[in-house]
Amino acid sequence: MAAPAPEASEAGTLHEQIVNKLRAVLLNGELADGARIPEAQLCLRFGISRTPLREALKVLAAEGFIELRPNRGSIVAPIDPVEVGHLFEMKGTLEQMIGRLAAVRATAEDAARIERAHAALASPPEPAAYTALNQEFHRALALATHNPVLLQSYDNLQKRVLRLRFVVNENPQRVLESFGEHEGIMVAFRARARLDLAERLEEHNRLTGEAVRRTLKGESA
Repeated sequence: MAAPAPEASEAGTLHEQIVNKLRAVLLNGELADGARIPEAQLCLRFGISRTPLREALKVLAAEGFIELRPNRGSIVAPIDPVEVGHLFEMKGTLEQMIGRLAAVRATAEDAARIERAHAALASPPEPAAYTALNQEFHRALALATHNPVLLQSYDNLQKRVLRLRFVVNENPQRVLESFGEHEGIMVAFRARARLDLAERLEEHNRLTGEAVRRTLKGESA
């Protein structure tokens, strides 16, 4: 039986809801790397037809969660350690730019947003929530550059590393280390020390990348 059509008030957010639900399934590890996406089961679970599910799969493919295979179905994208290194290397360059620009361009409103995002991380919640709050903190810094081209590139990379951040945010020790690095980032930001902020953001990114690679290899810190 076909899934009921969403009410008009829900139609505008249906796509986003499905993307979020599907992303949660993958972040929670319900499907192993390389596993086939059970489209029929997910349609029943979410109460939708295949068309909106496949649109959501396209979004998650762009984020690096899914591999779309024409005429063969989709699978959970295996994490490639080599690609992980490339992603964090590229993101490190953007972090430098964010530090240099945000330090001098951030408005009072930007600064307040960054402070709120940082404060929300002071008492680390469970991993999924911490990952989302961490994303908000770093995006607040990127927004403070007031460079829409940089922000678009940064958002695209952040989507691709979201899954990887969840991997290391399961580790309480890394969460504590990360927050300590954030404290240093805030010291540099409050002082509007552009070169120091750029260096701290790049170093934080490098350490996160190393933590991800160690976790993928099953190594301890």
